[in-house]
Amino acid sequence: MAGQFEAVPGGGAAIALDQVEMSILRSLAVQLLELVGPGEEPVEGEDPLAALFAEGPSKPPDDPALARLFPDAYGEEEPGFSSEFRRFTENDLRTRKREDALALVRTLDAAGGASETDASGEPREASRKPRRRRGALPEGTVLLTLSSDDSRHWLGALNDLRLTIGTRLEVSDEDESEDGGLYRLPEEDPRRPMVMAYLWLGALQETLVETLMP
Repeated sequence: MAGQFEAVPGGGAAIALDQVEMSILRSLAVQLLELVGPGEEPVEGEDPLAALFAEGPSKPPDDPALARLFPDAYGEEEPGFSSEFRRFTENDLRTRKREDALALVRTLDAAGGASETDASGEPREASRKPRRRRGALPEGTVLLTLSSDDSRHWLGALNDLRLTIGTRLEVSDEDESEDGGLYRLPEEDPRRPMVMAYLWLGALQETLVETLMP
């Protein structure tokens, strides 16, 4: 998967992805949304300002991947501070992570990256036609052009996806080195598809960071 982000005039980034790549990204983002869980919705009739001060959990999640996404701010040395910090920040952080993943999914859907259906189950056209790079693109490849805000959402979602997959794979710093285990998995290793996705997401994240640097 050779697609990489490039800066565009006026800010933002663009990348050419084929249908398989868009499908993989969308599937991973939807799974991330399911893992993070639903956003906090105000109770009907509740003062919206009160919702801003709603307290979240005080303990880290049991799921290792969620614990990686929502780590203790002060570490094990200061459990009291970490608990208090988590109570007043995790809900907002969870909402932000959902917004990042949703932005990625919506961009792909608008570009035709998902097979949307109407109430009858029949496919329907995407809400926005894909923008294409000047010059010919391979058949089935779409140029996605992201605004500056969308780029930041994508960067957050890509980072969360890598953290989640890396935790599931129990990836270490040594594994990611050029001579590390991630690059030497045999073809028959059942982890190989997820490792390939992990490395690909890392390459996407790296090139997107480069486009956002001043």
